Amino acid sequence: MSNWFIYTLVVLFMWGLWGFFPKLATNYLDPRSAMVFGAMGSLVIALGVASTIGFKVQVHPKGILFAVLTGVCGSLGALFFLIAVSKSKATLVVTSTSLYPLITILLAFIFLNETITLKQGLGMFFALIALLLFSV
Repeated sequence: MSNWFIYTLVVLFMWGLWGFFPKLATNYLDPRSAMVFGAMGSLVIALGVASTIGFKVQVHPKGILFAVLTGVCGSLGALFFLIAVSKSKATLVVTSTSLYPLITILLAFIFLNETITLKQGLGMFFALIALLLFSV
């Protein structure tokens, strides 16, 4: 089994928990408060990672820009996810938002010249159909 696949399975499990815990959190906290405490959890992990490299992070203006944009988009997405999950069933919100890779695929196709095969295009089409079926 390749290293990337082991990491991918860890991501799958962690993101599965990431989709589950917000429903529990918003049962007791409003979404904005849950966001603040979630950010604290992220900060703990970030500090732990920084300590593994002696707090000597790489610096490149474009890299920093895209990393900051990653944090901003992730945090805004998490905030709106918390609001959505506080107003609906976790199963509906998690399933609907789990199609975010479609946005990544389209952006990679447009800006990075990555290809989309016919099979992948059909998969994307059926994913959109699944989204419609889940949301009605």
